[in-house]
Amino acid sequence: MIDCDIHNTIPSLEALYPYLPDHWCDYIRDSAFVGPDVNDYPGGARIAALPESRPGNGGPPGSDPALVKTQVLDAHDIGIGLLTCNYWVQCIHHEDLAASMATAINDWQRDVWLEPEPRFRASLVVPSQNPELAAREIDRIGDHPGFVQVIMPVRTIMPYGKRYFDPIYEAAVRHHLVVGIHYGGAAGHPPTPTGWPISFHEEYAGMIQLFQSQINSLIAEGVFARFPDLRMTLIEAGFTWLPSFMWRLDKEWRGLRHEIPWVKRPPSDYMRDHIRWTTQPVDLPGNATHLNQILEQMQSDDLLLYASDYPHNHGEDTPGAWMDGLTEALSRKIRVDNAKSWYEV
Repeated sequence: MIDCDIHNTIPSLEALYPYLPDHWCDYIRDSAFVGPDVNDYPGGARIAALPESRPGNGGPPGSDPALVKTQVLDAHDIGIGLLTCNYWVQCIHHEDLAASMATAINDWQRDVWLEPEPRFRASLVVPSQNPELAAREIDRIGDHPGFVQVIMPVRTIMPYGKRYFDPIYEAAVRHHLVVGIHYGGAAGHPPTPTGWPISFHEEYAGMIQLFQSQINSLIAEGVFARFPDLRMTLIEAGFTWLPSFMWRLDKEWRGLRHEIPWVKRPPSDYMRDHIRWTTQPVDLPGNATHLNQILEQMQSDDLLLYASDYPHNHGEDTPGAWMDGLTEALSRKIRVDNAKSWYEV
């Protein structure tokens, strides 16, 4: 199988010191900087980590490559595991520090994760709040065969359809990299369209609205018209909401497409051509019949990529066991073939 969402976590800020210039190490110590102010998964929430994922050395879940290898790659017969380091440098207001942190993280991933274990692939961390610096980082290391994706958070200072982000897309296409948009981030705006929630439950469940807004922006503002070879993966977004969202976009496009003449086909066509979705968290309906109906309504077997979302805890004894009820052909596409072709691995 190919696992498209394995979180590799930086054990401590000090682990990056060997990869940072002395100036930034001094700056971090002098300013008492502790990292991006992001709390995507509150430590006390059940979803935050599987109990067995905590390393014996006291580090955070996902920080021990040997343990991740044992609990994910070996335990579930994973041929390729795609690392998704969600250390959101986008939330660091000092853009030069954010860029240096991204470089340090990517070099750390190369040395600590990719070189010792050939089954791992990684996601490039970039300072997307400054697309010029982000593109520079993609150009610096984007041709390394271990990196197959650029990762950015779904919470942003502005929608991803804006031309402001075009340098990132240009660089990603130039280096044949997928752009991954992952749950989380802290852009300074509320995580809902109507203000701040009071619970993690509201934020986590409601993040679907942000993914939908980003899709709407990417299509309506012409990103896929400007970059016809751009590939994107939405990570930890769920997928059972897709059919109704496709129907809504297509319906409104038929009546309002004069506003966006560069969108020459129904929006759902662009979604099927340019976007993929990881399977976790899977919002299973009441029975297998309903699940198969949802999958049929997507009108494509190519859209889903298997993901465990390790080390997060979604209450499954065996990740992906729900796919056992699918046809053998569809199960294989989700577990292996779709990711193999999408990430060219």
